[in-house]
Amino acid sequence: MNTPPLLVMVLRLRLLLGSLLGGSLLLAMLCLGAQNLDQRERLNLGFGKTAPLPSGFLVGLALAVGVISGGSSVALLLPGRRDDRA
Repeated sequence: MNTPPLLVMVLRLRLLLGSLLGGSLLLAMLCLGAQNLDQRERLNLGFGKTAPLPSGFLVGLALAVGVISGGSSVALLLPGRRDDRA
């Protein structure tokens, strides 16, 4: 079944924008919720350390980055047009 390339591109764009919007909303809620946490940890990046950040912020940041990267990879790896020549 041939799908028009425009529909595939619109679907990819919707997936990409949806994942970016969802990750951004998660990050915004995370920043608002992590304001008054007392327990703060430093993240060792290998070449340096970050400022002391709440541990809940670090976990939430990993979740938001995972949502964004997962949605982006699905949008990019979505099968494109198929030719029925085989």
